[in-house]
Amino acid sequence: MSITPGAIRFNTDSMKLEYYRGGPVGFGTTTTTGEWVNITTDSPDIQTGGARGVFAGGTSPSPTPSNVVTDYITIDTTGNAQNFGDLYSTGYASNACSSRTRGVIGGGYPATDVIQYITIASTGSSQDFGDLTQSRYYNAGLSNETRGMFGGGTINPEGTIYDIIDYITIASQGVHAKDFGNLTTARHRPGALSSSTRGIWAGGEAPTNTDVIDFVTISTQGNAADFGNLSVTRAGTGGCGNSIRGLFGGGNSPGNVTTIDYVTIATLGDAIDFGDITVARNNTGATSSPTRGVWGGGYAPGFKNEIDYVQIMTTGNAVDFGDLTRSRDGLGGLSNGHGGLG
Repeated sequence: MSITPGAIRFNTDSMKLEYYRGGPVGFGTTTTTGEWVNITTDSPDIQTGGARGVFAGGTSPSPTPSNVVTDYITIDTTGNAQNFGDLYSTGYASNACSSRTRGVIGGGYPATDVIQYITIASTGSSQDFGDLTQSRYYNAGLSNETRGMFGGGTINPEGTIYDIIDYITIASQGVHAKDFGNLTTARHRPGALSSSTRGIWAGGEAPTNTDVIDFVTISTQGNAADFGNLSVTRAGTGGCGNSIRGLFGGGNSPGNVTTIDYVTIATLGDAIDFGDITVARNNTGATSSPTRGVWGGGYAPGFKNEIDYVQIMTTGNAVDFGDLTRSRDGLGGLSNGHGGLG
């Protein structure tokens, strides 16, 4: 009997689901006729004991500059962050994106084109990945499992502000970012988040604060289109979410705000009020699991170490999660369980 490659069966001996993999030896099979292979699944729980969030870089004036410090948390618990390792290049005013296995940090102050990466399930220092198309800082990153993107940024807030969107293939390294398209308006300090298909940037300075929300289809290339508007015009907001709902928390309007907005990623329209973070602040790092959104650090004025969280599919005010290892702002957030990963 001929078996079609891709056929699925339940093996009553092993009690496992299997699929039939066909093809010549050396192209995924070990026999000339094909073979039945266990269907395996992967998740943050398998890799780390829970979705892991990482806060990379940021700065504070004492006791020493902290722009290379990287912390991690287990998102579905609460408690203080722990040290992950150090970035090899400045991580102040950079931003981040991630797959289930790799976190990628791009740009930073003073304006740099450096892209560096970490392995999320381990701890340790970052390694070189490649370069952005343009040196800049205060960009914002988002991703799905395959592709990472960095949008906006500046080399001088009083001078050149960019509408650039770069993209990378996260599993690659030593390959520089490529041009994807452009945001609808040039700006720095936006927030960013994604589902597996759609990437969203919101707010920022252009050079005055804006409430613009843009979106792109991650798997394509081209310019961003208008999604809607934030409920409060602001810059320095932190974006996070799951595959359905995106959240933007905090920011400067120009005074610091506690506002959390939410959008339904698959639709278009203006953001809706969700609740408030615990402390009004801007330039936070933001990360998420499929159920929780988390914001860490920021400036209020003064550098903050607070970590807040909310349940993404509800509405209401954030509650205390714990503290970063060091107070700082301008930090990037990433995880192995965010909305871009499904």
